[in-house]
Amino acid sequence: MKQSSNWTSSRSDSQALSPRCSRAWLLASLIGLSLMLTACTPTPPLPLWFDALGRLPIKTVTVLDQRIAYLDQGQGAPVILLHGFGGSMWQWEHQQAALAAHFRVITPDLVGAGLSDKPDIEYRPDQLLKYLVGFMDALQIPQASIVGNSMGGGLAIGLALDHPARVSQLILIDGLPAHVMEHLASPSIRRALTTSASSGLVSFGNWLFGRCMLESTMREFVYDPALLTSAVLDRANRNRQQPGLFRALLTIGTNLPLWEEQFAPRIGTITHPTMIIWGEEDRVFPIPAGDQLHRTIAGSTFVRIPKAGHIPQWEQPELVNQTLIDFLRP
Repeated sequence: MKQSSNWTSSRSDSQALSPRCSRAWLLASLIGLSLMLTACTPTPPLPLWFDALGRLPIKTVTVLDQRIAYLDQGQGAPVILLHGFGGSMWQWEHQQAALAAHFRVITPDLVGAGLSDKPDIEYRPDQLLKYLVGFMDALQIPQASIVGNSMGGGLAIGLALDHPARVSQLILIDGLPAHVMEHLASPSIRRALTTSASSGLVSFGNWLFGRCMLESTMREFVYDPALLTSAVLDRANRNRQQPGLFRALLTIGTNLPLWEEQFAPRIGTITHPTMIIWGEEDRVFPIPAGDQLHRTIAGSTFVRIPKAGHIPQWEQPELVNQTLIDFLRP
């Protein structure tokens, strides 16, 4: 699928951080505030800066007293796309039209992320799973193919394990592996998951340096930094300015050991038809993490995507889309 010109740029536009950004990043690191991606200025609940997604109708549904925002495109067998840690539905922008030509494609902002509500809850893995099941119930979807990227892959694994009848097929794209911290290669995400700083302190640091830290962090997520145009970075920065996002992210990170205890030891019991897609240049969870996941889930298919990092569906959409369609079609 051809990418919009809004998201392309010459490599020279993004080859290096500006001196100002470099100094800001160094200072943020020295004072311990360089942990995450966000700023703290409020934005409207349904902003216009969603660019490519702005042309699609964003719907909402109430799940466990919280508003969940989502896209719902196409007709046919339901396919639910789950974004990763700190992300939102924009990570699936290049899948909407291609997949909707064959399936009903549902793309939520998970509770605590994007345009969805960010309640003051513990964000334990079992709670996130309750919201996902409640979301499927609210949309009257008894069973769906589940596609999860990164942390969304961890949530997809949890759904397959604890609610196996709700999953018809499972696709993990650079998904959450067992022994997360052993596989994690991203300095920025490691800082985010291990910080002892308060959400207020972190928010202040990102208010000062958020845009520069965001650029540095997103470079760890992609293979081709030329894709990180000003438009892409501005959108991502605004997406991370949602009130309450920091508290949700920090709490999710704190509860990561619960995922390791409750779900990771049982990954090998998954019996659903499973495909594992991995960016060959993933610098968050390098390729051995995907290979281990493949060897753990018996009968799974392992597909490597060249010239792609942690979000291959965004960097190499044509290849990933065709791979998804071929696997999901009966």
